[in-house]
Amino acid sequence: MMNDIIADALTRIRNAAMRKLEVATLLHSNTVVGILEVLLKKEYIESYKVIEGEHHKNTIQVTLKYDDNERSVINEIKRVSTPGRRVYKSASEIKSFKNGYGTIIVSTNKGVIANDEAFASNVGGEVLCTVW
Repeated sequence: MMNDIIADALTRIRNAAMRKLEVATLLHSNTVVGILEVLLKKEYIESYKVIEGEHHKNTIQVTLKYDDNERSVINEIKRVSTPGRRVYKSASEIKSFKNGYGTIIVSTNKGVIANDEAFASNVGGEVLCTVW
């Protein structure tokens, strides 16, 4: 039984990028879709689509993005908050990551958003993961 679907999704993306695969298949959850929406908006991935499965077992196909040298655009993607240790930050604490080159993905009462949007909206929340 898998407890942390977000960590599983991030690991699948990381492993597919290391193997230089074009597509990674993830398990579906609304939080994972929110994370992928932020990654798409910040141009870390090309696209994603939800695929309907039988017995309500949906999956998500993520098309990864590579630069001209065939290296993944995602240098590092890391889970911060885990089911056993939740990490919460205020809006002022999530202002910047990696001097603006990275992104902190935060789950707030306004949905799953990036750190710059959370800072602009003056909302904090649970830090799900970091990407750069």
